[in-house]
Amino acid sequence: MFETAVVAFTTFFATIGPVDVAALYAALTTAAAPVARRSMALRGTVLAALILLLFALFGDAVLRSLGVSLAALQLGGGILLLLIGIDMVFVRPSGGTGATPAEAREAAARHDVAVFPLATPLIAGPGAMSATMLLMAQTQGQWQAEVLVILMLLLVLALTLVLLLVASRIQQWLGVTGMQVISRVFGVLLTALAAQFMIDGVRHSGLLG
Repeated sequence: MFETAVVAFTTFFATIGPVDVAALYAALTTAAAPVARRSMALRGTVLAALILLLFALFGDAVLRSLGVSLAALQLGGGILLLLIGIDMVFVRPSGGTGATPAEAREAAARHDVAVFPLATPLIAGPGAMSATMLLMAQTQGQWQAEVLVILMLLLVLALTLVLLLVASRIQQWLGVTGMQVISRVFGVLLTALAAQFMIDGVRHSGLLG
């Protein structure tokens, strides 16, 4: 159970990227009043939580209806997480964990960023959605493990909300270098986890006999 919790927390932290989300949120809301910033942070995090919980609870059923096996999800999700991890290590913008340049430009013109781009794709992006379904599928129906994965998801989302509420201070404390160090460390961990997911996918697929 401890291993499940560590893997889930690390994967969610890497794919959601609370520090990166907070930094971009601070840049997008510089002209907003403190009350408005707190409101957008809360609404955006709650909406993202609802989106990811839907993927956690019903993602497996949707995949089963499409005929997608656990091995295929492990391989496909592992490849996606590997690409995201590589981008994190090299500190490159990734559409898998955040907004694309075009989306960021569109968001800059908005007064309320709670739904877009905060809730999605910054918090509940493709990487986080894939990670949620993959981690839930890995539990193989063990309800204790499923609850633990969901608790780790909620923990990372709660941490994300806290960082959003102090986003401007985070930028001052860490600076660009500090944020990049955090990104690289979790990028390395994510690439290792992605490789393990792919190895498990090959093993479960029966390709090796």
